[in-house]
Amino acid sequence: MELTVAAPESVTWKIHLDRMMWVAGVRALMLQALHPLAMRGVWQRSDFRDDPTGRLLRTAHFVAVTTYGSPEEARALGERVQRVHRSLAFTDPDTGRTHRVDQHDLLVWVHCAEISSYLETTVRAGLKLSPAEWDRYVDEQSRTAEHVGLDRDDVPRDVASLRRYLAGVRPQLRVTPEAEQAVRFLLWPDVPERLARLAPLKPLWLPVGALSYFTLPAWARRAYRILPEVPGASTVTTESLRLLRAGLHSIPERYYDQLFDEATVASADRAKQRLTEAGYRIDDGGFRAPRPTLAARP
Repeated sequence: MELTVAAPESVTWKIHLDRMMWVAGVRALMLQALHPLAMRGVWQRSDFRDDPTGRLLRTAHFVAVTTYGSPEEARALGERVQRVHRSLAFTDPDTGRTHRVDQHDLLVWVHCAEISSYLETTVRAGLKLSPAEWDRYVDEQSRTAEHVGLDRDDVPRDVASLRRYLAGVRPQLRVTPEAEQAVRFLLWPDVPERLARLAPLKPLWLPVGALSYFTLPAWARRAYRILPEVPGASTVTTESLRLLRAGLHSIPERYYDQLFDEATVASADRAKQRLTEAGYRIDDGGFRAPRPTLAARP
């Protein structure tokens, strides 16, 4: 049996265990919101307006389980997500047409907006990856697409294909009133009741929200026009990302885990147990593969 959905030595683990995934995840939601049809589906058929933080945490849980969860956990979660999506439909007010939440082109858009955000943000923040590892990550994530009902070949399998897709879909993107409100929610979200104990720390969210916004492509920021553009913003953003990454990685794991739902932390604990039993060494949040066992001499 496989220990996890993705191997601990995979590029997926390098990226998804990086704590800058908080910024990357918010950036992904901001980018996804630029697709009018996808945003209206979220607006009409989810609790995003009431609990944007909850949506982010659910995304974090999906990423966690499909990264280091067991194959059984990932399969069960994927089936649950697909079952919910199949039951939901929404109306496009511009055309009056009804659309399914699991419409193929919308699933592809969400997937591509997410993985491009995860890759670009963590690398810009200082995660060292080679161009070959960039391609490998995109290919590895094509397996994650299967959990939402897509086939691997429905989505880009390398960075060049991903960039072509994003360039091709750009003419469809625009800022709707729903998208603008979504970004404003994400810049300063309400603290959900289950995280009330962390409410005094809410001001610490400001750099996460602002950096998520400023890591968006320039054309996306020009479309939103929510935060002011200033000279040298690109350099400041990159340096700020690196500083924030260092700060987040300095937080002891027992405190950092309080940001996640209990189910997400439990899945991570089970993954650690499986890896330990398989001979992996776990230290400072990292994993060392077991040494190969030499056959005994006769």
